[in-house]
Amino acid sequence: MIKSSSDVDKLGTVLGIWAHPDDEAYLSGGVMAMARDIGSRVVCVTATCGELGTADPVEWPPHRLAAARTGELARCLEILGVDEHHWLDYRDGQCAAVRTSDAVARLCEVIERVRPDTVLTFGPDGITGHPDHQAVSGWTTAAFDRAAPSGARLLHATFAERRAPRWSALNASLGIFPPGLPITTPARRLAVDLVLDAETAARKVRALAAQETQTGELIAGMGVACFTAWVGDESFVERPRRPAAAEPPGAAVTNE
Repeated sequence: MIKSSSDVDKLGTVLGIWAHPDDEAYLSGGVMAMARDIGSRVVCVTATCGELGTADPVEWPPHRLAAARTGELARCLEILGVDEHHWLDYRDGQCAAVRTSDAVARLCEVIERVRPDTVLTFGPDGITGHPDHQAVSGWTTAAFDRAAPSGARLLHATFAERRAPRWSALNASLGIFPPGLPITTPARRLAVDLVLDAETAARKVRALAAQETQTGELIAGMGVACFTAWVGDESFVERPRRPAAAEPPGAAVTNE
C-alpha cells in the first residue's frame, strides 16, 4: 500500500482521467503534486468543461462558465506542476449519452500514447453518483483493459473508512452526496491511503482555490483549516485488469 510521499514513485507515470475541472484536484491533487516533485510524468484528461456547474445560470451561462473553468483548471494544474493536459470536449451533463465505444476508443489512443504505469479515475459509483463521473469510470475502465501496458495499474478513487466518523455529518450537510454515498473502503482493501503532509495539503488547497467558481464559497464557508483537513486524504482501490471483451466492429461498449 502507498501510504507516504516516499512511496509515490511506485506509481510511475500517472494518467488521471476525470469528468469535470476540479475532480482531478479534489481526488488526486496531492498524488499529482508529489509525483511531479519527484520527476514522474503526470498527464491529466478532462471530459467536459463543467459548463453547467453553477446554481446561478443567469450570472454564469454555459459559454461564460466554460471559459472561466478552462482558465481555472490551467492555473490549478500549474500549481500542481502538471503540464500535460487533454480535453475530450464532451458536454457537461451529457457523458452518459456519448456513444461509449467512441469515448473508449479516444481514451485507448491516450493510453497508447502516454503508456502509463498507473491510471487514476472514479470507481463505478462516481464518488458523488454524478452520471458524468460514472460514465467516465466506465470508459476508462474499458479502455484500460483494452490498451494499458502490461503491469499497469488501474486505481479507483474512494474514501477511506477511517474518515467516516469525522466527516459524515459534514458530508451530509453539504448536499454533494446522495444517500448512501460516499462509499467508504476499509484499510485492508486500499492500494493508496495517503494523509497529505502539511505542505502538500496546503498546495492542494491552493490548486482548488484557483478553481474559484467551484470552491470559493465552500472554502469561505468551511474556513481554510477545516477545508484543508477535509481534502487532506486521498485513497484509491485497485481494480484488477480483466481481459477486454471481444466486440464486432462498430459495437458499443457498455459502461460498468
